[in-house]
Amino acid sequence: MSIILENITYVYMPKTPYEKSAIKEINIEIKPGEFVGIIGHTGSGKSTLLQHLNGLLKPTTGTVTVDGQDIHAKNQDAKHAKRSVGMVFQYPEHQLFEETVYADIAFGPRNLGIEESEIDQRVKRAMDFVGLDYERFANRTPFQLSGGQMRRVAIAGVIALEPRYLILDEPSAGLDPQGRDEIFGQIIKMYQATGITVVLVSHNMEDIARMANRLIVMNAGQVMLDGLPVDIFRDCQEQLQKAGVDVPPLTVLMNKFKQRDLSVDHTVVTMDAAVDSVLAAVRRS
Repeated sequence: MSIILENITYVYMPKTPYEKSAIKEINIEIKPGEFVGIIGHTGSGKSTLLQHLNGLLKPTTGTVTVDGQDIHAKNQDAKHAKRSVGMVFQYPEHQLFEETVYADIAFGPRNLGIEESEIDQRVKRAMDFVGLDYERFANRTPFQLSGGQMRRVAIAGVIALEPRYLILDEPSAGLDPQGRDEIFGQIIKMYQATGITVVLVSHNMEDIARMANRLIVMNAGQVMLDGLPVDIFRDCQEQLQKAGVDVPPLTVLMNKFKQRDLSVDHTVVTMDAAVDSVLAAVRRS
């Protein structure tokens, strides 16, 4: 079972002077258990692509299926398929509206008609996943929390729906480095603990290199590259530059060591691993 996009094209404001093709002839399959990173320059079609994954946008042409179900069909199966895809937008805290953290996280499950006892357990599990202490935060207003804490509440609201697929559009936008590390730490923890499928759009190449096991590069509304992050960052630097995205600085550094005949592991994605690899290579030389 998977999310499949077949020949997806989306045109904004068709048959007007402002007509624009945002994405063109997209063919992608996102399989269970993948952690997919999507990168590309502003205007490359990343966010438009994401909004097709759970039916927020209907393609001008093409078909989107989730676990074998056309999500734009007019039946209950299509509704259930859409609900299996949870979406976290940029600045999701702007969507908070309830009086308490508990009520905001419970809103989605309650709207689905889930029993209150199960809702209570889902809220507790979701708050635990995002690192918010239930006793401390459940009855507080979300509007008096820090930016990072509000972001966690918003993500918890999606987690409480218990989706099989989690779609994240720049979830760390506007956060300081500590807040970004905390959010991504919780996402990695959840991915490793549950095996949920994650699709992440981020402008931070180091985060993508560290977390994703598959990388899709968008350019001018089309898929330019699709493969392992380490392979793309190592072998496709010229194409990445054409797409307006940067190679992670750590990858550049390790490639330079490699070019100088230092037998380092150029596939490492963390600074600690890079230091260990360089020290080991120096000892061997």
